[in-house]
This record gives sequence, C-alpha cells and structure tokens, in this order.
Amino acid sequence: MKTLIEHARTGIITPQVRLVAEKEGVNSATLCRQIADGSTVIMQRGDRLVGIGRGLSTKINVNLGTSTGKINVGDEIKKARIAEEFGADTISDLSMGGDIDAIRGEICSVTTLPITTVPVYQAVVENGLKEMTSGDILTTLRKQAEAGISSVVVHCVSREMLDGFRKKNRVLGMVSKGGSITSAFMLINQCENPFVEHFDEVLSICRKHDIVLSLGNTARSGCIHDRRDKMQVAEIRQNIVLAHRALARGVQVIIEGCGGHIRSDRIPSYIKYQKGLSPFPLFVAGPLPTDIAIGYDHIAGACGGSAASAAGADYLCYITPAEHLGLPTPAAVKEGLIAFRIAAHIGDTVKYGRDAQDKTVAELRAALDREGQIRCSMDPGRARELSDGEAECTMCGEFCAIKIMREF
Repeated sequence: MKTLIEHARTGIITPQVRLVAEKEGVNSATLCRQIADGSTVIMQRGDRLVGIGRGLSTKINVNLGTSTGKINVGDEIKKARIAEEFGADTISDLSMGGDIDAIRGEICSVTTLPITTVPVYQAVVENGLKEMTSGDILTTLRKQAEAGISSVVVHCVSREMLDGFRKKNRVLGMVSKGGSITSAFMLINQCENPFVEHFDEVLSICRKHDIVLSLGNTARSGCIHDRRDKMQVAEIRQNIVLAHRALARGVQVIIEGCGGHIRSDRIPSYIKYQKGLSPFPLFVAGPLPTDIAIGYDHIAGACGGSAASAAGADYLCYITPAEHLGLPTPAAVKEGLIAFRIAAHIGDTVKYGRDAQDKTVAELRAALDREGQIRCSMDPGRARELSDGEAECTMCGEFCAIKIMREF
C-alpha cells in the first residue's frame, strides 16, 4: 500500500490531503506538493487528520501518561478528555507505569486525537535498562505501530555526541528522558545507537503503517545558561540526514529541536537557523525562556512558544504548571493546553496574519457584548466564572471608558 508521500509524488490528491487543505484554507495541490517534499505531514488516526508544517496553523501536542512514581489511570483518561475538549491537536502517551498497553487502550478509547509514543519508554520498563536489547526496542516499536499509533519518537544521539556531553561544559547535561535512556543503553552495551544502527527497520515499520516519524531532541538545553553548542548542532545535522532518508523511503518525518530552555532573545534566531537548514516540520518543546517560573512554567513556556511559533516553529509541545515538579493533574493539563493554544495563535498572527478572531472579539467588546466575547473564548466556562455573573462588567462599573465616550 502506498504512503501519503508516495501518492503525493505522483500528483494524486488523496482524500486526506483534500480534507486537510479544506480545513486549513490552503490549496490542495500546493499541500500535495508539500507532502511530497517533506515540508508538511499529515498525522492520521481513523477519520481524524492533523496537518503539520509549512503554511498550516501551529499545532499543539499534549503529553500525558503514567510514571513509575504515579499510576492513576482515571486521571489519564480525564487528561485525554480534556485534551480533546479544549482543542489539543495531538496526544503523546508517555506512560511508564502499570499495564502500559492497557492504559494506552483506555486513553485511545476516550479520544479521537492522533497518538504519539516513545517506544524506548515502554521497552525499558518491560525489560529493564541493563537487560534490554535492540531487539526488545524494535519489538516494542512494532507492537505499538500495529496497535494504531499515529506517530513515534526516536532519539538518534550518536557516540560522538555522548563524548561531547562527558566534557561537562553545561550547567545541566542531558535532560531528555528518551535520549538519556537511549544513551545509557549505548554506554552499558558499548554499542551504537540502536535506532541509527537499525534505521532501515525503523523506516520499514513506519512505512508499513504510514506513521509519522519524529526525530527526538536529545541535546536540548536544560537551562537558559546552556547555549547552543556542538552537541546540538551535531544532532540537528544528523536528524536532517536521517529525515532525508525517511523521506526517500516514503516515510513522513518531523524534526524535534530548539526545545527545552532558551533565553528569550535567542529563540527567533535559533528557530530560523534550524528551519533554514531543511524543509521538515519543526517540533518544539516549550521553549522556556526563564528558569525561575517554577509552578508557572506553563506561562513561561507560552511566552517562549509564541516567539518560537512566530519565528517559524510548526508544532509546539505544551508545558504544564507541574513542569519540574511532578506528574500534572487533569487541571494542570487544561491550564497548560490553554496557555499553549494562546501561544500558537499569537505565533500565527505573526506568521500568517491570522487575526480575524481577534477582530471579532474586538467588535463584540466595542458593542459591550460580554456574552458574545465569552462564547468566542477558548474556555467559556472559565470566562463566565470570572465575569462575576453581574449584568455589567464590575471592573469599571459606571465609569466604563467605552460608555463614557459613546455618550459624549
């Protein structure tokens, strides 16, 4: 069976391309060409289609899933429902505690959103770090693909990059969990990265199921004092080489980069640097432009995410208030998602001038139509709760600027 890329190369506008083009308000033939050249991907889960890449609205991913320290399946189900209700585009199930297959099944049963996994997470939990083999990792990837996931993350750190980390020129070294597990596997077994060594097998699995391959950001910075270094540049360049191999095999691919912690003034240049090296969609975690927002990292992350989106990032991974503190509650997931939806929208007003919604709200505000404004909000329930339930806004009372100037 041909993949979306293979159809696009022959100029065939598939139903998936046509539907995404219609949803995004772009030309279907143009979108078809972008699928073919790798600058856009379409994540698929049944009838749910999410386009990510050039000329499309900035998308938001929500991380959820159990950990080895906290297993509450009911909470993860609530988080998935919140992601669906409040406008997430995709979900990453990062479960590492309990019956992972069963938990993922429960999550999938309550949402239609495309699901991404990190196979090395489940592989290490089920096999142990010291006992895990390359075969175990590939078996896990194959099993997840057959279960119907939409995207998969692999971390392709090299031995040469690991040597760079040993020099300890950073305040914080490696902060990527998937990258650290993969790196530890390489060091324990004195071997090359299993995802790189068996990359053709990874591509074969992804191609069979038309799964989007996401190349992970192992070398991202863990604090704003850790500037872009040789390890990050090496990873960017390696991921681009691997992405071109994937594209040649008909596998859709996203590159993760410029995530983690980046000082605010550096975010635009870092994004533009990476986007200038290849056409592939760029997936950014955060980034966080400060390290002091503990308990409010969703706000700091939204500040960084809006700058990243405006500079060209295609896809943002949200951050919750619980970042650096613990597994987020369902309420924290909602806060993080709304913050990053705002960030994505701000970015899109800069990238594409998409501010029609803002004008609508402004006109409602000018008409003193408070209920209309509430209906247009990302969280009407929250907006209504803050409105005091009064007949008029209690901020200014009788001294409303709009009312005063309307009268005189």
